[in-house]
Amino acid sequence: MATTIDPAALRAGKGPELYRKAKTMIPGGTGLFGHRQEMHAPEQWPTYFAEAKGSEVVDLDGNRFIDFASCGIGATALGYADPDVAQAVTNRVVNGSMCMLNPPDEVELAELLLQLHPWASKVRFGRLGGETMAIAVRIARAYTGRDHIAFCGYHGWHDWYISANLPIDDNDSSDRLGNWHLMPGLEPKGVPAGLAGTTMPFTYNKIDELKAIIESHGDRLAAIVMEPTRNLFPEPGFLEDVRELATQCGACLIFDEITISWKLTCGGAHLKYGIEPDMAVFAKSLGNGVPMSAIIGRTEPMDAFQDTFCSSAFWSEGIGPAAALAAVKKHMRLDVPAHLDRIGSAVHAGLHELAAKYDIPLTFTGHPCLRYFGFDHPEAPAIQTLWTVRMLTHGLLISSGFYPMWTHTDAHVDTYLEACDEVFAELADAIAANDIESRIGGPVKMTGLRRLA
Repeated sequence: MATTIDPAALRAGKGPELYRKAKTMIPGGTGLFGHRQEMHAPEQWPTYFAEAKGSEVVDLDGNRFIDFASCGIGATALGYADPDVAQAVTNRVVNGSMCMLNPPDEVELAELLLQLHPWASKVRFGRLGGETMAIAVRIARAYTGRDHIAFCGYHGWHDWYISANLPIDDNDSSDRLGNWHLMPGLEPKGVPAGLAGTTMPFTYNKIDELKAIIESHGDRLAAIVMEPTRNLFPEPGFLEDVRELATQCGACLIFDEITISWKLTCGGAHLKYGIEPDMAVFAKSLGNGVPMSAIIGRTEPMDAFQDTFCSSAFWSEGIGPAAALAAVKKHMRLDVPAHLDRIGSAVHAGLHELAAKYDIPLTFTGHPCLRYFGFDHPEAPAIQTLWTVRMLTHGLLISSGFYPMWTHTDAHVDTYLEACDEVFAELADAIAANDIESRIGGPVKMTGLRRLA
């Protein structure tokens, strides 16, 4: 599988050229922040794909890459263009995807989701992760008659969430959300000032911070919103305590399973930890790359859907349910989590060995199926950029994280680690010579969240 791509060809490729054109018309260049070229290797990242199948991506110049990055931002656990999902989608498109009647697949999908989650009794569908988290929060507020939300972690771009970064009063100039957020620097511009103080962050595994919020706002708390896990493992008793506190204060416990999804176990991370929320939200992997999302929950809060208005035309189209039904059935047939764990663990072990071999200050967080990398070094962004650029020449897409897919093989891992062996040797030389940036051949990747021209 060895591939060699000329670095000059990457800089002069159709992808970087098209991206420059895109930025003159599309604010930020593209809609998804993590897909912006500046987040990876400015002026060199291929940016656009012509084809994505299995674990491989073909860019606009015909260069073929094995994807060892975030792989569809975690949406394609079964791999790109999974044949079962693709066939279901094709059948639905050929026979029409939208009409005045509803797609029957959504009923069978609801039955399967409730079968996998016996604690839940009702399901509602959406299409996007962020919108569905906003719906879940709306429903919690409708059910409880309360306004306030306690949360930790990342949950999208909607007003309820970003309002946590609004100053509470004229004397509050702190970047409140930035101190807690997975991606600091989010601006609350455009979010109504009247929402200030309605959402309050707490740190994962810091139960005392949640207790403090409940002591001050418990009788006004509509929901506690969190990921059951992401890049941190729950400390013993933490999730159990969150569940108990939510029950005591009458708030809905909403688990955001959009990113961790079914990567730890079929049905979601909360099943692995044995904690039953009041609502759980799934998206991304639910349709294996096709827009589809779901809220599952207990009868009482879910019945609040009847008391507020949540409706959208494309929540009744047929492609999403067809894709999700095929994906869920495949997850139920295969032990996808075991494969993701094995591939992710092999990558971790190999990188750990290479980092020790070359004295590279590489750090790891997260689960094997959702692994994040960093460098304990003042020039960490430059090191990451150089690593990314050099791996591109080997026909490998990498980033600061790796989300394995069902289609990753041992041969893929061997190819990846062989390339890393060569690249890490150069990283060590660059760190020792203090000339990291001069080797990149372009700008250093950006960090955090800031406006892009």
